[in-house]
Parts: sequence; structure tokens; C-alpha cells
Amino acid sequence: MKFDELDRRMRLFETASDQCALPGIHTVARLDGRGFTQLTRKVHRFEAPFDVRFRDLMVSTAEHLMTVCGFRIIYGYTQSDEISLLFHRGEDSFGRKLRKYISVLAGEASAKFSLQLGSAASFDCRVSQLPLTEYVCDYFRWRAEDAHRNCLNGHCYWMLRSRGHAAQEASSLLYKMPVSDKNDLLLSGGIDYNDLPAWQRRGTGLFRETCQVEGRNPHTGQTAVACRRRLKVEFELPEKDLYSDFIVRLMGASHPDE
Repeated sequence: MKFDELDRRMRLFETASDQCALPGIHTVARLDGRGFTQLTRKVHRFEAPFDVRFRDLMVSTAEHLMTVCGFRIIYGYTQSDEISLLFHRGEDSFGRKLRKYISVLAGEASAKFSLQLGSAASFDCRVSQLPLTEYVCDYFRWRAEDAHRNCLNGHCYWMLRSRGHAAQEASSLLYKMPVSDKNDLLLSGGIDYNDLPAWQRRGTGLFRETCQVEGRNPHTGQTAVACRRRLKVEFELPEKDLYSDFIVRLMGASHPDE
């Protein structure tokens, strides 16, 4: 059998389940660390419940995905061991094949994080197709709410552990405990939840902003101001409806025709 014929025949098995993102639809990829509880608590022993070093590793990985991988990504968000990426609505790399988005992003994130950490780490990836701007806002508010739950539960869990409770016992005590009781638990240990860093409670956002940069014209020697686009890392994201407004503004800036 000639190669061209064999090539066509075998590629059918690779592409039989191909799915492409629909034209013009909003697309969000979410990456999750695989086995990160073991990695962060037992192998590298990051500070619990939150460690700035781990946060910065996740932020740097998100920056890599937004700047190096060739995709047009207008917003990145990270909390805990996950990263969410909102693609430009006109992104058409790889013919919008979802398997390519998933494999490239998961591979790049795993490689970048592992190189920074100095040991093997891996991410999985999934893609959501969201037909309405409202759903995009709902998606990121969903992940921000998850960050809030993780923050509250994490601080409560480790406070109980510091008081001598075993892991299973601490988890059992927190199971179905009302939010008000969890806040009271933290207050009993001198922690006001609302005073915790915003990045712990709401996660971290990454987006491009326009800034003015002063430079010197090499031919005339005159000082000139130019506008540049740079990636901004925001550790104090807005909440609730203000967060939705923030997402809508980012999307509008990237799609001025809407």
C-alpha cells in the first residue's frame, strides 16, 4: 500500500471523534493540576492553606499560556491549582479543533510548571463553549465562588489541625458546618475572613492593558511617549456584579464591533 493511501486511511482513526468549537462562540479552557494535593503537601511541603510561592508558580504558568502558546486569550484566571482561559471569540488556531486546544494547553502548562518547580507536575484540560456573554460572566463568577469556598474551608481546616484534630476529624467537623459558624471558628483564632488577602478569597486575574511608555527617539534624541500593551496581573479582583461588569468590559475591549 502506498504511503499516501495508508496515511489517509489511518488518519481517519485519529480524527473520527474530532470536535470543533462553533464559529463565533465564546470558548473557555480550564486546566486542573493532577495530584497536586500530594505534590504540594508531601513532596514540596508548601505552606498551608496558601503559599505565595505556589500562587506565583500558577500565575507564571498562566502568563506562559497567554503569551507563548500562540492562542489569542483575553482573560486568564487562577485560583488554587486551576487556571481558566477565555479565548478571543475569533480565535481560529488549529481550525478550532478542541482536541488540539486541550492537548497543547495541558502539555504547555505541565511543562512550564514542572520546569519552575524542578520536578514533574501535570495538568488536565477541558473546554466549555458558551453561547452568551452572560454565561461567560457566570462561568468566572462560578470559579470565583469556588475560590471563596476553598479559602474559607482551607483556613478552617488548618486551624482545626493546628488545634490537634486529625485530618479526618477536621474534615468531619467542617462537613455541612454553616458559613457563619466557619467565620466564627476563624474569629476564635484571631482571623477575620474579610481581612485575608483578596487573592486568597477571590483568585487572581490576568489581562492586557494599555500603558504609556516614555522613550527616546534614536534619530532625533527627543523624548516621546508611546502606548504599549502589557499583561497585567490583578491580585484584587472585584466581586459579584462588579466582577461581571469587569469581564464584560474586557470582552468589549477585545470585540469592539459588538
